[in-house]
Amino acid sequence: MMHLKDIIIIQNKIDLIQENEARRQHEDIQRFITNTNAEGAPIVPVSAQLKYNIDVLCEYIVKKIPIPERDFVSPPRMIVIRSFDVNKPGSDYDGMKGGVAGGSILQGVLKVGHIIEIRPGITSKDEHGDTKCTPIYTRITSLYAEQNELQFAVPGGLIGIGTSMDPTLTRGDRLVGQVLGEIGTLPDVYVELEVSFQLLTRLIGVKTKETERQMRVSKLIKGEVLMLNIGSMSTGAMVIGVKKDMMKVKLTLPVCTNIGEKVAISRRVDRHWRLIGRGQIEAGTTIPIPPPPSLP
Repeated sequence: MMHLKDIIIIQNKIDLIQENEARRQHEDIQRFITNTNAEGAPIVPVSAQLKYNIDVLCEYIVKKIPIPERDFVSPPRMIVIRSFDVNKPGSDYDGMKGGVAGGSILQGVLKVGHIIEIRPGITSKDEHGDTKCTPIYTRITSLYAEQNELQFAVPGGLIGIGTSMDPTLTRGDRLVGQVLGEIGTLPDVYVELEVSFQLLTRLIGVKTKETERQMRVSKLIKGEVLMLNIGSMSTGAMVIGVKKDMMKVKLTLPVCTNIGEKVAISRRVDRHWRLIGRGQIEAGTTIPIPPPPSLP
């Protein structure tokens, strides 16, 4: 679905099975990837716990995966994949630290001391029941990669960003799905989207009780509720219109994203969300964002 060209398949935990079982699983993987763009990709048996074949895996990564191009010039932007409060219960006010956001920088460079914007920020309903968003503005107080404290951070890997914001805003992954970056440079926030889509022919890993065969994906229906994954955001989406390979959806949560962004589409099947297709954002309805306050 993602049109990946460079693929390495890792067969992990081989230390837990016999050699003949490992060979059988290897053959199962080869059958599974037949007639896909993963066909012919190296399958590396490893044990991450015991570090078996990790050197071989690293060699494959270096030789097979080209080094991605990094953009250090554009305004910085990061998608948040986790957020938390590092303060222990009962901490004194003077010793409290601001909320922490973690994620991957997509472009640009973040520096300690920079004032940043987080969208959509705090969402609420107005007196008419319409969604409104108030972006969060905060200062970067620290940057971490693994256990290393940084003065600036660039694209690639996971970065932890310490901020001056109220830690209750970051507690329990509350900022997951938000976008962080330079003030005034972030994408619009959408409440409705028009998405061009392609459905899978079958549900992967799902079997019917009657035939024990993998279920076929049925067409989208107006009024059904799907789940869309956009960046790191997961949101419910009610289908309010569908025509051929285009659908219009109303989002449960507002999303900060770009036109042209890729979307994963899931449907509720047997009490589980199952991937049924992919899409691309073509248009949408935005929320007005209030201008930033005067900041020191």
